[in-house]
Amino acid sequence: MLAWRKFLGGCIMLLIMLSGCGGQDMDVPAGEEKEPEETPFSRLLTNQKLESKILKRSLDYAVLLPDGYDVSTDTYPVVYLLHGYGDDETAWYQGGGLRYNVDKNEDVAVPMIYVMPQGFNTYYINKYNGKFPYMDMFVKELVPTIDSLFRTKKNKTQRAVMGYSMGGYGALILPVMNPDVFSVSIPLSMSFRTRDQYLEETQGAFDIQWAPNFGPRVGASGESRFSDYYKEHSPFYFFDTDEISRFDGLKILIDCGDDEESLSKTNNEMHVLLRDHNIAHEYRVRSGAHSWNYWKEAYPEALAFISDAVQQFEYPEEPEPVMIDPLITVDDFQTIDVPGTHTSVNLLLPAQYSDDEAYPVVYFLNDHESEGRVDNTIKVFSLLTNAMTNDRIEKSILVEISAELATRENLPLADIIAYVDQEYKSAKSTKGRLLIGNGHGAALALEVSNDLSDLLINCFAFNPKFSSEMPKHNDKAFYYLDMTDEASGYKIANGFYLQMRSGEYEYRVRQGTETVQSFLNGLDQSLKEMKAKLKSE
Repeated sequence: MLAWRKFLGGCIMLLIMLSGCGGQDMDVPAGEEKEPEETPFSRLLTNQKLESKILKRSLDYAVLLPDGYDVSTDTYPVVYLLHGYGDDETAWYQGGGLRYNVDKNEDVAVPMIYVMPQGFNTYYINKYNGKFPYMDMFVKELVPTIDSLFRTKKNKTQRAVMGYSMGGYGALILPVMNPDVFSVSIPLSMSFRTRDQYLEETQGAFDIQWAPNFGPRVGASGESRFSDYYKEHSPFYFFDTDEISRFDGLKILIDCGDDEESLSKTNNEMHVLLRDHNIAHEYRVRSGAHSWNYWKEAYPEALAFISDAVQQFEYPEEPEPVMIDPLITVDDFQTIDVPGTHTSVNLLLPAQYSDDEAYPVVYFLNDHESEGRVDNTIKVFSLLTNAMTNDRIEKSILVEISAELATRENLPLADIIAYVDQEYKSAKSTKGRLLIGNGHGAALALEVSNDLSDLLINCFAFNPKFSSEMPKHNDKAFYYLDMTDEASGYKIANGFYLQMRSGEYEYRVRQGTETVQSFLNGLDQSLKEMKAKLKSE
């Protein structure tokens, strides 16, 4: 029995000795420490926290680092990405697919650091009562923290702010109120209100969304809603000035979908205000509403705009021109004097034209004051013919009409339509006819399409040069109104767009000035809608 106890005691001592090694790796020689395993590099850093002394609470944020950040010593510009009302810092890398879209557009933008802070529902300002100074925290704590933790370019010219909805307002107000910290502003579908909209806002919406941030108090109505604090932070007040030098250092790109509800009016009227005061900015309206589907499509130009800004490049006035190849010649179309009208038209039949089928007809009101009529006709006919060849639009008869001396009263469009229907195999219905125009021809198209609603219901107007009056709107018609953001008719176009929303429409505002090339760019971009409207039956 004693021998057995000695044997058992020895086993216990051996186990104690082994356990006393403190978990030491048996492959590591005695006296040496095992090197800690390295944490794999991750470009997307989530669940980051800033302990804010100003807010007296922690702030969550996320960061997306450039590809190759871990193996370089480079410094990078910073883009602060702001989320919308009710969302949080996860929105950009989850719903917004940030990493995928940044990598997808790496050819148009320099590498940048993207910071996504939690914004609560503050509209990214200091709350009017002073109890939650979010903007102070952003500028005095968040920006210095990011600069200390990451290899950033620590200069206002190297910082941009981009946001959607509430974050779109934040992307505007942060650079406007802090031009020594930020120089680039990208508001997407900016959530705010015009003066009229602010008065009309329901009491419930005002009390929940606006009063806590801008004052003066819950329950305020009428003119009492316009607190001094609200006016200080409203673009419809601070941009409404002739002292615009304070905005000289800002580079602004505003983008809002044509199917937004109240925000369409908000953003369009801000564009009008900025144009009225000659405050430099870019403005875009594309097809879409208040969703990530729309905002994701903003990535290519937004990133290119920021990239040019941080490199101190001037953003181009005109986009890349659409290439038209091949070009037809004057021998490819007919010039016809339409009987009884004292009007000549240029007419082009589609390839393999046959009397066995009916063809839609595109009528083109040609404003050719900047270039010759024939040159304009060749370019437009060539673009549309190439589109037919590539199945971008249905094979159609093309008819060009000079708009130079034409007026609503003397344009014999009904007679021209009757002549084409009589002499050619055309689709004799409103769906089989489409009217396009540029410049003065576009304004004329908007006017006559309302008069001839029994013949035409599809009107495509590009940079219309309006008279002093807005054209009448026909609720039964389809309008495609296309403007460049430097066009002279911006104010009336905005008013007509608001009328169009009662019917079927598409509205576009693009980069560019009032040139034939801008018209051709817009025409090329309209082909998808044109194809949907051109019907042979």
